[in-house]
Amino acid sequence: MSYPHGEPRAHGLLDVGQGHQVHWEESGNPGGKPALIVHGGPGSGLNRHSRDYFDPARYRIVQFDQRGCGRSTPDAGDHTTDLTHNTTHHLVADMELLREHLGIDRWLLSGGSWGSTLILAYAQRFPERVTEIVLSAATTSRYADFEWITAGVGVFFPEALERFRAGVSHADNVIAAYLERVSDPDPAVREKAVRDWTAWEDTVVSLEPRGDTLPYSSRPTAAQHTMVRLVTHYWSNRAWLEDGQLLRDAHRLAGIPGTILHGRHDIGGPVEVAWTLAKAWPDAELVVVEDAGHTGSAEFDRLKQAALDRYAVDSPGTTSPVR
Repeated sequence: MSYPHGEPRAHGLLDVGQGHQVHWEESGNPGGKPALIVHGGPGSGLNRHSRDYFDPARYRIVQFDQRGCGRSTPDAGDHTTDLTHNTTHHLVADMELLREHLGIDRWLLSGGSWGSTLILAYAQRFPERVTEIVLSAATTSRYADFEWITAGVGVFFPEALERFRAGVSHADNVIAAYLERVSDPDPAVREKAVRDWTAWEDTVVSLEPRGDTLPYSSRPTAAQHTMVRLVTHYWSNRAWLEDGQLLRDAHRLAGIPGTILHGRHDIGGPVEVAWTLAKAWPDAELVVVEDAGHTGSAEFDRLKQAALDRYAVDSPGTTSPVR
């Protein structure tokens, strides 16, 4: 059973520099344990349903739209928007600036998929600011993971992979080719590229027994354009991380308790990803959910809420609630 939440108590736009404004909002108890929800994508934007795992009486819940998506500006879905200052390092800096802006000393971090990569990058940069971490459908953005999601997983879907690759005329670098097309001046070229990309992502999760059947192509058209442009931008640049960096530097998470929830049926991000991360991060527990894939299940939701309930202990993480 999820926790009920009303409209956010506070919200705003934070000027993070380079012409970017980051939208944030806050819910729950202003004197509660601070928690930041980090959305996936890249470029999916915040989802208020992500708050439902958090007890609003015990948590001060913060969400934000990462650069270029949701209600943050400028919109990366506009093919003319410059993405030069939209990188993993910029997003990590934005999170830290948001913490300072809200007067929070330390906070729990929760997120999934791409959000896992961003959380790990932030926590390894600012471990003293993190109380606990809860990851869903973990990613670590190894180079092999990008290759798997855009090619290797095609062993399960050879027909769909053929269509996906044909969408960019079988280019040697499929991700970069899609980025070029979703940034093309011709709206017809952009629209076809977005349709082809989201169809592939839907295919990758299509075997999951309990999840969403069309999690990507069912989104509003504008949101699809934003997500695909940012995903291809980040993946073609390998998230601006060295290969295996987040696993290599997992020792920086020492002393930070963590829970990693991963679906057994997540073939786009196989459970090996979460297993390897848990081995490198001794303070983390790995929970493999047998009936779930990348998009979750009722049991996945129950276990995630249980983990957050366990972490909802008294923690003086706030210096002053936002006004």
